[in-house]
Amino acid sequence: MDPLLARRVADVQSSVIRDLLSIVDAHDVLSLAGGLPPSELLPDDAVAEASARVLGRRGALQYGPTEGYDPLRDWIAGDRLGGVDRAGVLVTHGSQQALDLLVRVLVDPGDVVVTETPTYLGMLQALGGSGARIVGVSTDADGLDAEELEAALAEGLRPKLAYLAPTHQNPSGAVMSAARRAHLGELAERYGFVVVDDDPYRELGFEAAPRRLREVVPPGLAVTLGTFSKTVAPGMRVGWVHLPDWLHGPMIRSKQAADLHTSTFAQRIIADLVADAGWYDAHCEHLRSVLRRRAGALDAALTSAFGDRVSTNPVRGGMFLWSTFGGSTFGGSTWRGAAPPDTDALLPLALERGVAFVPGSAFDPERRPSASARLCFASLPEADLVEAVERLRGAVDASEAAGIEVGGAAPLAMR
Repeated sequence: MDPLLARRVADVQSSVIRDLLSIVDAHDVLSLAGGLPPSELLPDDAVAEASARVLGRRGALQYGPTEGYDPLRDWIAGDRLGGVDRAGVLVTHGSQQALDLLVRVLVDPGDVVVTETPTYLGMLQALGGSGARIVGVSTDADGLDAEELEAALAEGLRPKLAYLAPTHQNPSGAVMSAARRAHLGELAERYGFVVVDDDPYRELGFEAAPRRLREVVPPGLAVTLGTFSKTVAPGMRVGWVHLPDWLHGPMIRSKQAADLHTSTFAQRIIADLVADAGWYDAHCEHLRSVLRRRAGALDAALTSAFGDRVSTNPVRGGMFLWSTFGGSTFGGSTWRGAAPPDTDALLPLALERGVAFVPGSAFDPERRPSASARLCFASLPEADLVEAVERLRGAVDASEAAGIEVGGAAPLAMR
């Protein structure tokens, strides 16, 4: 590391997904890697019309308050959060900024942060320079194992916060069960740690949405994040966070130091769009219908190509399918070689054949070798998803021929 750089940047890892996007953009690659909503379904015309309306009003190009544009905050507090006080809502530059700010104001070197295993890569990046001790808790199709967490707490673990994406989790697609949500709320109250509910995929669920964690966690310990990046426009970078009273001031001051405020223009465009409830609801329903078909197409293609040599988590919404080669979450599977492939070693073979994915190790707080991979079904039409799986099968066949196996640790199969 350059001696002129601050020590805190040494542990901040580059995003595997960002790095893959640059490779995919430069080559003829079918990408199952990035978490991008379907480009053809982004509402270009609606945004253009809203932009014209917003520019016709005063203030669209002026500085704005750090907390955010009040009509947008009102909509978030009312429509998204069921009628909370808008004073608790802070509009951020995407929900990733909210994660970064939370780490800045809550986490000191040596503090314990609990995450799911696997967990969102962006949170691992946000924690990278904080000096936190990250403790992963096992996750299955019903979300974080609250009993495992309780056992660790009983043995003396004392986290400052627990970070979860409990609804259509990135990367696993898991949806935390109602019983586990309630159990987590009890643990937060008993041991006094903050619970961060990262909830970007709620509008993309294929079934009724579960209760947010803020409904079971004590109000002073509950933080909720959301974004418009998955439904309206990722390029506009508008997200939000709902905070308990004691976090308002520190978060606002930290945001002022970072960027003063989120884009006034972008906030006003989003507010104009969501104010038309009929339009927004219809747009989200169309997104869900397309994503449901694409998820089914990818799952069926994997079954056709690999049979029981690959296991997948149930897809109940969101944008991702978590696949494990040779190790099954829900029963035995077979593998022709001595062990399934390490997906880090599999990735170069896949890229050579024109398909990209994200290796499971990227989502593990300990970065252990993994036989799992995150596959995004959102960005490609059904026919391309089928072709991408055929290319992936060619890469897996090549890995078997080369004897590539998981090294050292057990595969990160969902337990």
